[in-house]
Amino acid sequence: MFTGIIQSVGSVKRLDDRGGDMRMVFSTGKLDISEYQPGDSIAVNGVCLTALEYGAAAFSADVSRETLSVTTFGDLKTGDPVNLEPALRVQDRLGGHLVSGHVDGVGSVESRKAAGRSEKFVFVMPAELTRYVAGKGSICINGVSLTVNRSEGNRFTVNIVPHTLQETMLGSLQAGDRVNLEVDIIARYLEKLLRGDKDADGSIDLELLQRTGFAG
Repeated sequence: MFTGIIQSVGSVKRLDDRGGDMRMVFSTGKLDISEYQPGDSIAVNGVCLTALEYGAAAFSADVSRETLSVTTFGDLKTGDPVNLEPALRVQDRLGGHLVSGHVDGVGSVESRKAAGRSEKFVFVMPAELTRYVAGKGSICINGVSLTVNRSEGNRFTVNIVPHTLQETMLGSLQAGDRVNLEVDIIARYLEKLLRGDKDADGSIDLELLQRTGFAG
């Protein structure tokens, strides 16, 4: 489990093809990995990976074909910056929101423009995720916990403040870049609880809310 508060910007150090899967090596930037052990979880651009080996300010992880196909990891090249967050510890502050490190879909940057000292980004998301994204709700973009300004159709906007632009790789994003998206896990569980096992894949509507006592 993670919080979406990035602790370091690292980079892709090496990509090794392992017969369809990939062994990736990431430099860790300012992240102190001296106490980490093989098997610990580290989120890279919002994707939970199992660290295998540690070197001088670097770690390696295996990335499966499935992960390559459903995240932006298939786009990564040597030298690309990546957001890094180690797994949440019990005593840590929950500064962002609960993030699982399991990507729900890949979106893209439609535009960005200055909004005071921050930057206003418009993202396009897969149609199947739109029902989980709401204004003032939380979303995780490349591992960063952000607040949605508004959501209309398959687009949503966020404002990213100077600190986040500087301390994460989001500052390097441009129109057309693809990003990993993870919706608020609470929205997914709420839908499951409301619908039950028989119709958990449908959407929430007025009839359902009335039937479950959430609307008159």
